[in-house]
Amino acid sequence: MTGLTSSLGQDKTGAVWRGAPHPVLVVDAAGVIAQANDVALRLLPAAAPGASLADAAPAWLSQAHDQALTAGAAHPANGTRPAGGTPPANGTRPDGVVRGPVGEATFEARPARDGDLVAWWLSDVTDLERATRALRVERERTAFLDTASSELLSSLNLDRCMEVTARLAARHLADAALVILPPHRRRHPIAYCGPDGVVVREELAVDPETVPGLAEALQGYPPLPSRWIDPAAAPGWLARDGLGAVGSMVVSALPGHGVPAGALVLLRGGGQSCFSDGEEVIARLFAARAGAAMSAARLYAEQAGITETLMRELLPPRVRSLEGVELAARYRPSEHTARVGGDFYDLHPSAEPGQESLVVLGDVAGKGLEAAVLTGKIRHTLQALLPLADDHQRVLELLNGVLLKSGERTRFVTLVLASIRRAGGRVRLRLTSAGHAPPLIVRGDGRVEAASTRGTLIGMLERVTSVTDTVTLEPGETCLLFTDGITEAMGGPLGDEMFGEERLLEDLRQCGGMPPEAIAERVEMLASQWVGGGDHDDMAVIAITAPRGAHLSAVGGLGRGRFTA
Repeated sequence: MTGLTSSLGQDKTGAVWRGAPHPVLVVDAAGVIAQANDVALRLLPAAAPGASLADAAPAWLSQAHDQALTAGAAHPANGTRPAGGTPPANGTRPDGVVRGPVGEATFEARPARDGDLVAWWLSDVTDLERATRALRVERERTAFLDTASSELLSSLNLDRCMEVTARLAARHLADAALVILPPHRRRHPIAYCGPDGVVVREELAVDPETVPGLAEALQGYPPLPSRWIDPAAAPGWLARDGLGAVGSMVVSALPGHGVPAGALVLLRGGGQSCFSDGEEVIARLFAARAGAAMSAARLYAEQAGITETLMRELLPPRVRSLEGVELAARYRPSEHTARVGGDFYDLHPSAEPGQESLVVLGDVAGKGLEAAVLTGKIRHTLQALLPLADDHQRVLELLNGVLLKSGERTRFVTLVLASIRRAGGRVRLRLTSAGHAPPLIVRGDGRVEAASTRGTLIGMLERVTSVTDTVTLEPGETCLLFTDGITEAMGGPLGDEMFGEERLLEDLRQCGGMPPEAIAERVEMLASQWVGGGDHDDMAVIAITAPRGAHLSAVGGLGRGRFTA
């Protein structure tokens, strides 16, 4: 062959070149095939010497040949385009290698140039192309599942999980999707996402039996495969406006953690009659993740509802007045995230006019949830003992017996009982301490006195004793009940000093004549400021103030100012 050299793979006899296992075409600058080995002729029967490459070979190879000649003219030294230059068209790589179809197979053509001739070495990369495509699809699916898991696990809100599930399914698996939850009060919560990506939530009274496979999917167990639905037989609430004619419809269960999480319905528009095996697999994997996230959100919502219900029973009551006696309270649990703790107070109005009302302030040993649970038990016991409230000692003995029978002697409670009766402008108090700090009486002239009451704590000893003190409050005078979270608050300049009783007494001497709201707020504020950002115990304060007559100021009637006699 004239002009062909050994650099193109040909020896003088051409035997080695023709025996190459890959198709080889040698094409001149005019696009005419100069040589073709036997494998090339079997692949491209029209590619005989003398034939035009454009007529005998696929268009992508002919275009690549023209580009190779152009690149060779610009860079004759090596016949390839240097890195950083203008990228060639038709998917040609910088080294001139191009890939394209030949029949149902895919070939890669690699050029080798010598002068005006270019030898194209072709290799069958059909399997490689198929594997590459499959790998790309799997990577896309894995990325989708990772994204779905992240979005689904980002919230424990059931409504948000429904919306995320519907939106992701409509975006990646179908044209539209519905998430259907088990019935609540005979209506099914539903989230629908159409091709526009907008999620619509609603509750519908629908019959799952009218959709094949939906009732079984909503039961959640036993796990069932996806069920195809005839779009023509599906009820109207499944397909919505904007989707057009539905080509395929499939329902899958959303498996939860031992509870039914719901069902997922995927819809595709006309022309898409089914899902491939790979699409069904990815849909099941997505449904498993969505079901787990939704069941976790449902369990969290149920637990949060139970906690909220129990919490309402443990929260301290709001106080304002009791049988004409002014009251104010402040409560601060030890943990910022908690709403209840081991300190508590309760107000029990008198059963009959003229009788005593009862105020209880207590402090359960420990803090957190366990202390709150014991607090609830003590409050309910005291509620049951109200008919005996005239006898403080008897109430304490019975409460002590209840706690001892519970068998938890590692926990005890200290408390103060304050029976209140208004007598004209004065207030008579019977105060009994059970292992608690005695109440402090803030007189009108600023003097502060400690009530003469003492007693043993409740829940540790077989026998309890107590001493009751009777105190009379003149108009405007206050009796302050407080827990040790106030006096034992650790803080100060170095953070290692207690707030202390002396500091409390000194502050209260400045509170003579102040309304109960101001006194309670001041005590809680001073203790909190003393603690700063450090840890602290539960804090509870109740201020009981004798009424000061009619307020002569125009604002509120509860602030400082002039009063009638």
